[in-house]
Amino acid sequence: MKSVKLTKLLQPLVEDLGYEFVGLDYGSDPNNAVLVIYIDQEAGVKVEDCEKVSREVAALLDVEDPIPGHYNLEVSSPGLDRPLFTPDQYERFTGEVVRVSLFAPQDGRRKFKGTILGTEGDQVKLELDGSEVLLEMNNIAKARLVPDYDNLFSKREAQ
Repeated sequence: MKSVKLTKLLQPLVEDLGYEFVGLDYGSDPNNAVLVIYIDQEAGVKVEDCEKVSREVAALLDVEDPIPGHYNLEVSSPGLDRPLFTPDQYERFTGEVVRVSLFAPQDGRRKFKGTILGTEGDQVKLELDGSEVLLEMNNIAKARLVPDYDNLFSKREAQ
């Protein structure tokens, strides 16, 4: 899988620059291929941080040339609807609500929305409508946190 190879190539560079490498998405549509790299840091991510990482990543990609043809490179903060890529990230956000899309259906469905209960080996445990569901990490196509906007806005108004 190309994402795994790209992660192995780019993660050390991003971390050497002082940022958390959250993960990456690579859409290989021949008409509009896009590589999105998500970075984070304690103080938050500014445009200047994205520019810095973008320059360094672009230079490395030019040398290594792991992606054939034309593609667009984007460097971004994870945002409020943060994508999740690794078991450690699921553990970090235990108790949060996540929306998950699977590659292959499980129990007749490919989309799940529930509270993260943690991980068990290579599986993510979610609470859905009062029951627990285990999803295989290698079957997760995309996973993003679901922001609690009501809570975020009430905290903001209280300030």
